[in-house]
Amino acid sequence: MTSTDSGSTPKPPAKDPWDLPDVSDLTVGVLGGTGDQGRGLAYRLARAGQKVIIGSRAAERAEAAAAELGLGVEGADNAGCARRSDIVIIAVPWEGHAKTLESLKDELAGKLVVDCVNPLGFDKKGAYALKPEEGSAAEQAAALLPGSRVTAAFHHLSAVLLQDPAVEQIDTDVMVLGEVRADTDIVQALAARIPGMRGVFAGRLRNAHQVESLVANLISVNRRYKAHAGLRVTDV
Repeated sequence: MTSTDSGSTPKPPAKDPWDLPDVSDLTVGVLGGTGDQGRGLAYRLARAGQKVIIGSRAAERAEAAAAELGLGVEGADNAGCARRSDIVIIAVPWEGHAKTLESLKDELAGKLVVDCVNPLGFDKKGAYALKPEEGSAAEQAAALLPGSRVTAAFHHLSAVLLQDPAVEQIDTDVMVLGEVRADTDIVQALAARIPGMRGVFAGRLRNAHQVESLVANLISVNRRYKAHAGLRVTDV
């Protein structure tokens, strides 16, 4: 008697991990979009054809930065940026991370949030990782935004390369973390919109601390070798 005859349901084939959704019609908001990292991400995504809105505490500052970038990028205050976007990237300084998210809890409800903040300290020995009470910046975001779908990604990118128009592609992998596969698939697909980049699933949010912390090591690499180092995952 076959398994079908016995009434059991055959397992569906495993989903191809590289079968990612089309995200080209989604609007991406970048909170902290006037800072180096946020501005660089906004530029790269807009250059790839994504609709992008830059957010800042002051709408005028965001509008000025958007005008400088061109490519159809718009500027708004943080609340307006969050409301108008399908995906919201958090690229604010660590010092203002909690306060910013607390103030936007309602606007970010129901949104796919991508936290790329790295909690770091600096002293005469260089950069070092900080560990938030929640475990990581991404876990802090998840705690502060219970109505949002929080993921983590875009931690290891060079702001210098992101903002340089002469750089045609950025050859690096983007570690993507989150609790729901559909959400991490969207973020992987968004990363892949940028030439040279690839989004790679790297675990749940409880694993975000070491991903955020690795930036301290990359800063040390860059200082020693005068580089803009990124990451590549082999055999994937």
